[in-house]
Amino acid sequence: MSETRDVLREIDDSAIRLARTLMRTARHGVIATLDPQSGAPVATRVGVSTDHDGAPVILVSALAAHTPALIADPRCSLLIGDPGKGDPLAHPRMTITAKARDIARGSPEHARIEWRYLSHLPKAKLYAGLGDFRFFRLEPNDTKLNGGFGRAYRLNPSDWLSLSPANDELAAAEKAAVDHMNEDHADAIGLYARYFAKAPEGKWRMTGIDADGFDLADGDDVLRIFFNEPLTSAKDMHMTLVRMAGEAREVLAGQL
Repeated sequence: MSETRDVLREIDDSAIRLARTLMRTARHGVIATLDPQSGAPVATRVGVSTDHDGAPVILVSALAAHTPALIADPRCSLLIGDPGKGDPLAHPRMTITAKARDIARGSPEHARIEWRYLSHLPKAKLYAGLGDFRFFRLEPNDTKLNGGFGRAYRLNPSDWLSLSPANDELAAAEKAAVDHMNEDHADAIGLYARYFAKAPEGKWRMTGIDADGFDLADGDDVLRIFFNEPLTSAKDMHMTLVRMAGEAREVLAGQL
């Protein structure tokens, strides 16, 4: 009898970075829930953002099939990853099993999640405030990462979530920092995109900052840029962004 070959790779830094990139840059995904009437699995498309620690967040209507399903049974799974051109199975994707937790309106958590979601998905401002829409945070359990053919991993939430002790402080400072960068330092944001992400010039804006890095967007294009070392405080956030802008400016100027 032939032995069953273990197709899973050992988790390494590249796998963790890929998982974090897929999650932070995702704007949509497919959620699988259990129909409360039949118990049958149902897969539907949802808009996706993240909470400050990287956990998935969805905004759903009471009219959608997945909403009563999540209320009746919070167990679900979320598939993220754009198929791109060519064979869709050759492109990275990640499936997260989770339990959905309803976010209470009027709570500080709701305010934080709503701001992050609308910063990441600004078109959702058209309906986010309607009474039949609600946010769910998907508390991750098991995670299966496929980086393409021959690159399969199984991760725990602690492997890829941003579990910094400075999260609360950074989350409290995030909105003001992002607004300040977008309003007063668009030139620095352009430098980040060109130097650290090798992206073309554009109308890039910052959409979020967390302990591990920050996110930029220009229309439908989304970038994830990582810090060399995780942030340890709000002060560290400011100093790191200034240092990165200086580095990018110096190197790009030398290439002219």
